[in-house]
Amino acid sequence: MIEEFKIKGEYIELIQLLKALGIAQTGGHAKIIVEDNVVFRNGELETRKRAKLVIGDVIEIDDNRITLV
Repeated sequence: MIEEFKIKGEYIELIQLLKALGIAQTGGHAKIIVEDNVVFRNGELETRKRAKLVIGDVIEIDDNRITLV
């Protein structure tokens, strides 16, 4: 799935994005997803749960590709 996600403010933390998209049901689930090393930010593995994502970042998780706008 390819989609765009509009952030409000300067950034959104990675675990908040996963919850907002419905990829994770809870914050704990979001942390597990990140710990499983399946989240890529702009083509590179992202291991920081609270990474500050900004407009223009592209997040890839499995078959999902999300562009932040």
